[in-house]
Amino acid sequence: MMRNVFIDLQAFVLLVFPLAVMAQRHGKPEHLTVNLLSRAGQVYQNGYPVNAGLAEAENSKGNFQFAEINPERPFFGWVVPSSADNTFQTAFRLLVSSDAEKCREATGDMWDSGRAEGSASVNVVYGGRPLEPGKVYHWRVKTWDNHGRESAWSDIMGFGTAAEPGALATAVCPLQKQDESPVEVRRVDSSTHFADFGKAAFGRIRISLDGKRGGDTVKIHLGEAVKEGRLDRSPGGTIRYSVHNLALLPGWNTYVVAIPPDKRNTGPQAIPMPQYTGEVTPFRYCELENYPARVNLQQLTRETVFYPFDETSSSFHSSDTVLNRVWEMCKYTIKVTSFAGIYVDGDRERIPYEADALINQLCHYGVDREYSMARRTLEYLIFHPTWPTEWILQTVLMAWEDYLYTGNSDLLLKHYDDLKAKTLVALADEEGFISTRTSRITPEILRSVHFNGDLRDIVDWPHSGILGLGKNEGGETDGFVFTDINTVVNAFHYRALVLMSWIAGVTGHDEDGRFFRLQAEKLKKSFNRKLFDRKRGVYTDGAGTSHASLHANMFPLAFGLVPEKQVKGVLGFIRSRGMACSVYGAQFLLDALYEGGDAEYGLHLLSSTAERSWYNMIRAGSTVATEAWDNKYKPNQDWNHAWGAAPANLIPRRLMGIEPLEPGCGKIRIKPQPGSLQQAEIKHPTLRGDVKVSFVNDPGKSFVLTVEIPANTTAEIHLPWYSPEQTVRVNGNTASHVKSGNFTLFENVGPGKKIFEITR
Repeated sequence: MMRNVFIDLQAFVLLVFPLAVMAQRHGKPEHLTVNLLSRAGQVYQNGYPVNAGLAEAENSKGNFQFAEINPERPFFGWVVPSSADNTFQTAFRLLVSSDAEKCREATGDMWDSGRAEGSASVNVVYGGRPLEPGKVYHWRVKTWDNHGRESAWSDIMGFGTAAEPGALATAVCPLQKQDESPVEVRRVDSSTHFADFGKAAFGRIRISLDGKRGGDTVKIHLGEAVKEGRLDRSPGGTIRYSVHNLALLPGWNTYVVAIPPDKRNTGPQAIPMPQYTGEVTPFRYCELENYPARVNLQQLTRETVFYPFDETSSSFHSSDTVLNRVWEMCKYTIKVTSFAGIYVDGDRERIPYEADALINQLCHYGVDREYSMARRTLEYLIFHPTWPTEWILQTVLMAWEDYLYTGNSDLLLKHYDDLKAKTLVALADEEGFISTRTSRITPEILRSVHFNGDLRDIVDWPHSGILGLGKNEGGETDGFVFTDINTVVNAFHYRALVLMSWIAGVTGHDEDGRFFRLQAEKLKKSFNRKLFDRKRGVYTDGAGTSHASLHANMFPLAFGLVPEKQVKGVLGFIRSRGMACSVYGAQFLLDALYEGGDAEYGLHLLSSTAERSWYNMIRAGSTVATEAWDNKYKPNQDWNHAWGAAPANLIPRRLMGIEPLEPGCGKIRIKPQPGSLQQAEIKHPTLRGDVKVSFVNDPGKSFVLTVEIPANTTAEIHLPWYSPEQTVRVNGNTASHVKSGNFTLFENVGPGKKIFEITR
């Protein structure tokens, strides 16, 4: 009898003890990053992910690729595990080991942080023994939270240090290859076959064919456009088409069709493709000519090249089917145009430009938990600027957005003096205005921004007549009149001054911060005194002209220059101009509309099916954002231009209202502006985890908002304000709230799932 009792007691202990441990532990940290790279431990061979380890790749003479981390100051990040509401990290323990086995045994021979108190889960700087160049290390982390729970250890992540640390601060991943099969192959005549890969991508074709005799030549046509069910061999402009001759060997063989370099996009200013990927071209369609035998799906493969991309990081769906298609096209654009590993304008030139890069950066943040490509591009553009005045200024905007989303100040510190110069404050006159059309521009100023040439104002692109295509070529500047004191240029200058004052504060340059703040205040006063036409309630294009364009009004509104009492009039004028700007300008037009609170017109433009709309890109036949609204507006346009993909950031940032309020997304704002959109849901990636937002909207009557906020994050929640008599509930309970402008505000909302309901 006693033996049975002992056995039962033993069984009880064995059952309860693991449950007690499980009650104390609650998952493990995930989404580990080293220097913001989530794939620092991944090895590639000729661009393809392989199962080789970093040590093997480091020591092998084979053609392996992997990220190289600067050994001087690596930093780590992770997503804090959470199985309960209002979870915050209170401590962590991080190990860095010289081999995986030591790490597995919880031996941090390079660094053991011990139990480090605090909430830091991003930008945790290495604090151990010096790391050697060209070596492989492994790390893992565990956390404690405010509920008294200790997590399990994270998975082990490896990283390799750079053998020769370069001058740039950014670590990047290798380019990745992925094999894709066509969705359709059909015979179009006795010896010609047509293949459709479903979407366009950058890559090359791999094909298996049977050479009956040997010596036969097959023509392989690649292109982006289709016409009457066939590949369009004369698509016009720079929509891509190419033909390649392939001499067949006897019997079955697999061939890779080499893409010859294009003189236009392989010049000294262009970004070259690495040897391990080979040259690429964008194409969706393939036609195989002079091959009478049957061809099936398995014989054709597109070797697609892109920067590593996690398609599961983000999602969006709404009650508007047009908006859904626009989102999918823009999200895909960010993946497919990453083929060079740095933001370039498009395949025609493959040159980085600041304006393209800023839009691309914000879009990338909207669709993937990826920050390194934007950082690499920013560092490149600091030393390789382009000619437009406003685009020099946008370097400062890029730097601030990087810091806001990553919380990492390395680039701000490393390039502080360069960023100061990029504000162009050295050109300022006594009123605070800048101009590149006066004698203030000097060789010293040009050298300070690393530019060798003449700076020119751009406003938008293309200009009227700039392409030399005849008098019907109206351009995209809404008739903008260029003067010495340019409204658009100085709106950008104001924004750069404001951001530089914040950058100075972050980097400890307090005196500079005060200078830039005062300079911004002076310019704002001068701007509204000299450039605002009070009789008409609009901004003119510049000093000395009465012409008022869309651009002269949308940029001041987007950048916070318009006094509150003038916003309504400026918005009315903006509405009257329609989409009188390029796909580049549309980024700032939509920013202005949402800043001004005109969500309904913003939704109208995002979901428009007019000729000047994002949907028109799809209707024209492209699966990737185009350089212009239509070929007629820029006949030499690319069909692979990320600056045309602005909805990839406008939907999460503006429509769904998710933006960082503190660097590294420690605090975020969720401020949906749905207009008349009835329903929408989004998953938005941040370094701290996924933010999920959904709403059901009965305009003017009720609004239900469901949010999921990741652990270690707080949020400021904004809902519509209906009236003082409105009813507000949180998780079914009546809740107190405050009015903030036209919104109902909830501050310091903690992690977890919350449901907010408001009824008139």
